[in-house]
Amino acid sequence: MNRLFTRRGLIGSGIAIGAGGLVGGCDRLGESPTFRKILSCGEAMNRHAQRLLTDRNALAREFSVAEISPFFRGNGSQNPGTGGYPAHAAAGFADWRVSVSGLVARPLTLSMAQIRSMPRRSQITRHDCVEGWSAIGKWTGVPLSRLLDQAGMIDRARFIVFRCADRIGDVPYYESIDLVDALHPQTIMAWALNDRLLPIRNGAPLRLRVERQLGYKHAKYVQSIEAVASLDGIGLGKGGFWEDRVDYEWYAGI
Repeated sequence: MNRLFTRRGLIGSGIAIGAGGLVGGCDRLGESPTFRKILSCGEAMNRHAQRLLTDRNALAREFSVAEISPFFRGNGSQNPGTGGYPAHAAAGFADWRVSVSGLVARPLTLSMAQIRSMPRRSQITRHDCVEGWSAIGKWTGVPLSRLLDQAGMIDRARFIVFRCADRIGDVPYYESIDLVDALHPQTIMAWALNDRLLPIRNGAPLRLRVERQLGYKHAKYVQSIEAVASLDGIGLGKGGFWEDRVDYEWYAGI
């Protein structure tokens, strides 16, 4: 994955990739703190440029029912199988609770029944995976902005962190987005796919859909939503599991 990311980062930074020695040296470059800092600067420039050129509320493309993929594959973790997750799944997630906490005035603890009873949004969008595949599906859920409004975010909040039931090795999965994407009308906490409750492989009972970013940002099996002022204390400091470990870009805008 380091090599995949490094090529992607180099291309995104406008550096040409040739055959032979340069490609063979990608992994070594990726391990260099100085080079990684350069890529990080390029990512920030890309994020700021996209935000300047694109309306903050511009919508990702939505598709017709006829364009929905016949099968929406799972990716990454497809069944946490740890802790209490199997028991929750067997009980239809009746006792699953999702917290909204951190820099909020009114911390929340919500059941899936409460979340499903909230005003909902449905959207048919394309999921683009960093590994190169795409699929179109209809997602239904509660806008994340509604949950944050209900909890009453305070002014110091700058990022939203999602903590999940799946683990990779011994580390629970986590991801984050900024408030521009958190408050976007297409950013929802989805509990249904193609008019059915989410399958386990796709993140049951609740997952993030942040439609203007690549698939690894769409956290599955969400247990908590936290408003924070900084990403410095989240994981290893870059705000996401893969960002911390294989240098995926924190901002994965498409």
